[in-house]
Amino acid sequence: MAQVSELGQLEDGEDERPKWDNKVQYLLSCIGFAVGLGNIWRFPYLCQTYGGGAFLIPYFIALVFEGIPLFHIELAIGQRLRRGSLGVWMAISPYLGGVGLGCFTVSFLVSLYYNTVLVWVLWFFLNSFQHPLPWSTCPLDLNRTGFVPECQGSGTVSYFWYRQTLNISADISDSGTFQWWLFLCMVACWAIVYLCVIRGIESTGKAIYFTALFPYLVLTIFLVRGLTLPGAAEGLTYLFTPKMQTLQNPRVWLDAATQIFFSLSLAFGGHIAFASYNPPSAVSALLFCLCRNILSLINEFDFPEQSIPRDDYPTVLLHLNATQPERVARLPLKACHLEDFLDKSASGPGLAFIIFTEAVLNMPGATGWAILFFGMLFTLGLSSMFGNMEGVITPLLDMGILPKGIPKEALTGLVCLMCFLSATCFTLQSGSYWLEIFDNFAASLNLIIFAFFEVVGVIYVYGMKRFCDDIEWMTGQRPGLYWRMTWYVVSPLLLLSIFLAYIILLAHKAPSYKAWNPQYEQFPLKQEKLYPGWVQVICVLLSFLPSLWVPGVALAQLLCRQRQKWKDAQLESGLKLQNGRHC
Repeated sequence: MAQVSELGQLEDGEDERPKWDNKVQYLLSCIGFAVGLGNIWRFPYLCQTYGGGAFLIPYFIALVFEGIPLFHIELAIGQRLRRGSLGVWMAISPYLGGVGLGCFTVSFLVSLYYNTVLVWVLWFFLNSFQHPLPWSTCPLDLNRTGFVPECQGSGTVSYFWYRQTLNISADISDSGTFQWWLFLCMVACWAIVYLCVIRGIESTGKAIYFTALFPYLVLTIFLVRGLTLPGAAEGLTYLFTPKMQTLQNPRVWLDAATQIFFSLSLAFGGHIAFASYNPPSAVSALLFCLCRNILSLINEFDFPEQSIPRDDYPTVLLHLNATQPERVARLPLKACHLEDFLDKSASGPGLAFIIFTEAVLNMPGATGWAILFFGMLFTLGLSSMFGNMEGVITPLLDMGILPKGIPKEALTGLVCLMCFLSATCFTLQSGSYWLEIFDNFAASLNLIIFAFFEVVGVIYVYGMKRFCDDIEWMTGQRPGLYWRMTWYVVSPLLLLSIFLAYIILLAHKAPSYKAWNPQYEQFPLKQEKLYPGWVQVICVLLSFLPSLWVPGVALAQLLCRQRQKWKDAQLESGLKLQNGRHC
């Protein structure tokens, strides 16, 4: 096995590790992994929820003092040690091996539900090749005498999403049946992922040219289209006019700090795996972060007319009010304010599959725009799946569990098959509820813990001087004061504060979910329900189990070393006794 020198370089076996064909492949792979679906539906939601420009203030503070320093550490240490997440932390210290196993576990869990989102996207993409689009009208009821009441009450787009796509149950305890159309789409999605990652970076590097660049092209087209629509100026003014009073809410700062992990895909292990295939050269952390944030901001500008009333309606009402005021007075009209419309935002799948989908319906040539939009979403998610799968497969290869003579393609196929079988639960009628649980609890707290130990492990265990020497050897430049201060003091304290705030938040409110229930008295509003006790146990397990690798491996290493010392002491005392008898 290759040994690590004083500066962390692999002394032998380094040339055997695959390498990217060129730096562009490496750059696009890191950008594709960092820029995921969260940039489409979570970042815009948070910006809109917390007053547009006001959220950008804590977000960029967290980016500067937390995101970019952590990103730099992952790229540099993976590139220098030329190993995946597990190999890196075992090389730094066997006591930190749990960090690598934890990142491996989280990458596996995230891959399960992340690819399920691609299943939904693929279903919408396939349905986009119809005219008119299937979510533009309500279907007829069984008697064919009228429209389905649930569709009339909820709207065509919501009905297509909740009923014709998910066929969602009204309670998480009601699992329902498998949805065959989602199951077939899941088979197709995992087959596509397998074909793209079958040979590691050799196949991923070829696919990444399209999957990483196509989303930027499509979003640029949507940007130009959005800026030319009525209401664009009002929407942009609202976005960049900060409500400074929202900064007094601690939740704003916590959401901004945790969003960084999803925006940059930190602590998953994927960036370390990608960097391990890159020959020592300049580490472009700032460039990656810049590209990722450009995409998030571009997406903020798309479809600004969605929350703004059409211009014709006020004109008609003004005319009626002037000519027939008594009739207008009898109308059940409500006060309408632009700010109220813009504050009614959605997050997660609702933003992509309802808000954006409805926006596409209002555009000329809706079928073409739908194909472009869902094609963009699929490639965007696929490039992130490459990083997730590398975070799973590379540690397995570094552990050397693959017997000689067995090709790497077999291991990749086995991993994809296990992921596919585990993810079939998301094709049940309650599948979207479970996906929300995985999204909320499988990564957030675990990523904060892993990121903290990444900083501590590299800066305090591996050593600040040693790490700076490595970067100087790779780039020709020694890290400046900004890097050293953030690594040594600011980032660890910030991560520790985020961890404590997150624990307080979890303990303050019992976890709940919003159920789609046509029998709910306020339908089409969702009915908020508390998770059953057994589901809350699963939420807790998802929140903490991957992190238990950290103390578990450290304790196992400590006991192993103590046992070895005891054996050495016993052997030494036995030798002394034998020597005494001989004399």
